[in-house]
Amino acid sequence: MSDADLLFKALADKGRRKLLDRLYAQDSQTLSELCRHLAMTRQGVTQHLAVLEAASLVAVQRRGREKLHFLNPVPLQQIYDRWIYKFEKPRLKALSSLKRRLEGGQG
Repeated sequence: MSDADLLFKALADKGRRKLLDRLYAQDSQTLSELCRHLAMTRQGVTQHLAVLEAASLVAVQRRGREKLHFLNPVPLQQIYDRWIYKFEKPRLKALSSLKRRLEGGQG
């Protein structure tokens, strides 16, 4: 499976997106801290974290016997750069042109 496939698979699940939201709200959380705020079993959270780690959306650092989980936004930025930005640019250009016409300028 390609990196992009792993990434989109990870983002396809609502529970995994909630985990990413939790890590965005407060980075560097243990499994217990993540479980406290989610209506999932500990095993469920662990399985979701494994998928997020495989997609490089979550990085892990050991602190003694605990694992700290960190959000890695780089793969999300890569999605933006590859797919979203190229569709956003023409739309912004059209809005700018419309603004100029409405204000009586050229265009």
